[in-house]
Amino acid sequence: MYKLLAIDIDRTLLNDRKEVTKEVNEAIQAAKRKGVKVVICTGRPIGGVHEFIEELDLHNQFVITFNGALVQHSETKEVLSEISLTREDLLTLYKVSQELETSMHFSDTQRIYTPNKDISPYTVLESFVNNVPLHYREMEEVPTDILIPKVMFAGDPEQLDKTIASIPIELKEKYTMVRSTPYFYEILHPSVSKGNAVKLLAEKLGIAREEVICIGDGENDLTMIEYAGCGVAMGNAVSTVKEIAQFHTHSNNEHGVAYAIEQLILNNNDGYVS
Repeated sequence: MYKLLAIDIDRTLLNDRKEVTKEVNEAIQAAKRKGVKVVICTGRPIGGVHEFIEELDLHNQFVITFNGALVQHSETKEVLSEISLTREDLLTLYKVSQELETSMHFSDTQRIYTPNKDISPYTVLESFVNNVPLHYREMEEVPTDILIPKVMFAGDPEQLDKTIASIPIELKEKYTMVRSTPYFYEILHPSVSKGNAVKLLAEKLGIAREEVICIGDGENDLTMIEYAGCGVAMGNAVSTVKEIAQFHTHSNNEHGVAYAIEQLILNNNDGYVS
């Protein structure tokens, strides 16, 4: 049987109303009753997942946040892995954001910060959606020992297209960079990805790659879709995810997570794709 199910949040677990539908919730509970470990795997900060841990009763599970930079137990808060950028990285990326005239914000595990006096509405949105406090900080005020799971460039999709195209190639080779939404471009430590985090967790739990399902829709889900024994693309997934996925489910507005669980776990006696 499949033993570990990793699920992205936005546009995967949630419909466009930002809801977990009754059908999805019931399918997740049924998977748990079969002994499957259900793991939220998201680009969101840890503060942005608490409500779903409560709603889905995932207290005795693990959670992967910041696109894989933090892996921890959802109840005990035991940290299995934490990989961060440094203040030196932050200064480098801030300089690039200034040169490219692009808004930037960054996080520690508790807060979001921006060095931009004219705070981007997308930075405000990030704070609001994840229920995480937002602070303005000049770079000189950032502590030298700060650990930063990720830095984000933010802007209108067209503006962000230009920014991404203008980032020096040597910088793209130095960090992990993924576009998580049309208006967010995320920069992480080079060893950080959702795929690496799921792999680390599976190995810690003694679960084989072939026993892992990962469900997602966006470019930041590619690595975990590639790693999984069964990678699942949402019906609303970007084309690159659909191309590499082994199973295609319905969209997030059509209970796609529920359909995948029903077909791959609940209705399959062997627990595997036939």
